[in-house]
Amino acid sequence: MNVSRSAAVLAAVAVMGAATPAAADPSPSPSQAFPSALYGGKDPEFDGVWRQSLALLAQDTVGVKPAAKSVEWLVRQQCADGSFAPYRADPTTACDAKTMLDTNATAAAVQALTALGGHDAVTGKAVAWLKSVQNKDGGWGYSPGGASDTNSTSVVIGALTAVGEKPERVEKGGKSPYDALLKLALGCDGDGAGAFAFQPDEKGKPVANADATAAGVLGALGKGMVVKPGEKTKATRSEPCEDPNTPEQAAANGAAYLTKALAKDGHLSSALAGSDPQPDYGNTADAVVALAAQGDTGQAEKSLRWLAKNSATWAAQNGPAAYAQLIFAAHATGTNPRDVGGADLVKRLNATGPAPQTAEKTQAAEEKGDSDSDLFGVWWYVGVCLVAGVGIGFLFSGRRNRQQL
Repeated sequence: MNVSRSAAVLAAVAVMGAATPAAADPSPSPSQAFPSALYGGKDPEFDGVWRQSLALLAQDTVGVKPAAKSVEWLVRQQCADGSFAPYRADPTTACDAKTMLDTNATAAAVQALTALGGHDAVTGKAVAWLKSVQNKDGGWGYSPGGASDTNSTSVVIGALTAVGEKPERVEKGGKSPYDALLKLALGCDGDGAGAFAFQPDEKGKPVANADATAAGVLGALGKGMVVKPGEKTKATRSEPCEDPNTPEQAAANGAAYLTKALAKDGHLSSALAGSDPQPDYGNTADAVVALAAQGDTGQAEKSLRWLAKNSATWAAQNGPAAYAQLIFAAHATGTNPRDVGGADLVKRLNATGPAPQTAEKTQAAEEKGDSDSDLFGVWWYVGVCLVAGVGIGFLFSGRRNRQQL
């Protein structure tokens, strides 16, 4: 999900840059302080809402109640029309035509706030906005009006499902989100058979993309970022590729493509132009979730074990969203996120932002316990002294009595 999302962000920024004058110094100063309620310490300009949503959703998934101020920060990021921008430094300033609205951030916020509960008004407005910017092919692009892509369409499907909507009934021009996904699903012939494309290439031809395929499998299954653990299987399922005429078949084809891509090394790879392929940890985590959702837990578990051994540095560098992705992957396979290869992913996620409410209560209880222990210690000492004093008194009295005798 990360690679294509980053590409979409850069494309949107490029469009904005062409339309508006360049700022004198658009980069934040090294001393700039970000909101204390925000998870992660890196510049949130392009992913603030996204990473906050994933962090809160991951915490909820493992039974951790997030800090109230972190949830409130996310709520206040919403624009009056229901949309979310990647980040608004001053949420008291109204969104306007220059605000870069983000379907991905909006859909992620819907999934997080719906899971947390108590935010129906916020999520209702957000979903209404998402419906209002749906493309005529039934899908969504990263920015309103942008060409539909698999990743954006899939994360919106996850938001629709989260609030109880049936994605197949959310139509624009008679087309549903599933129609958009099927247009981006490759057939069973040639390279990349069964995969999803992010978008068609310059010639209008869909080209296989592993990141988009992981997202597409979830979208075609009507799933969000959090997938309930399914029944474990000892082996990876293998099904023949068939024409993707239905969302279910497209999902099965996509899962088979991912299984094949993961089989060799246990991970997906990505490469910048002119460089050698490198392990893609985020997309591998997304692929684990997708395979688990499809029921192909054999390869999903193998790739999770690879992540457990190799993803620590990547996660530490990328912060809350990375830890959230790993937690989603562990949860989907029925693995305890607090013990993935010996690592407590929940603890590491919590450390990237404000202490969650459950942690605050635990800390308060521990402090109270320490205080009680200290108080007990004082009275224990006083009691010992009193007993000792009484004993000494008896000793002196006994000596006097013996002397008198």
